[in-house]
Amino acid sequence: QVQLVESGGGLVQAGGSLRLSCAASGRSFSRSTMAWFRQAPGKEREFVAVIIWSGSSTRYTDSVKGRFTISRDNAKSTVSLQMNSLKPEDTAVYYCAADSRDYRMGFLITHYDYWGQGTQVTVSS
Repeated sequence: QVQLVESGGGLVQAGGSLRLSCAASGRSFSRSTMAWFRQAPGKEREFVAVIIWSGSSTRYTDSVKGRFTISRDNAKSTVSLQMNSLKPEDTAVYYCAADSRDYRMGFLITHYDYWGQGTQVTVSS
């Protein structure tokens, strides 16, 4: 079982940066694929980025490529999302997710069995 707690959200101006962190507890973290999703008001939750258990492979949704970077530290049981050049359309609640059942690099909500409570990111224009 994995427990996830996000932090690092806040209010930032367009063009600014934020770094989100997700602290995980549980024995299976180092073997879990980890991802970030986000949900804007009135919209469905969407995939943002994923990193495989070893950290050797990552994947991003097109709208954040070149601006966001996902990373993980298995020794500290953390996964991070560095967000640069933020845009107002990045405003959302950001969720950390873990897939403890498979080594796939999933981008669907159903691929993930553990979720954090979310952290709000607001980008002003």
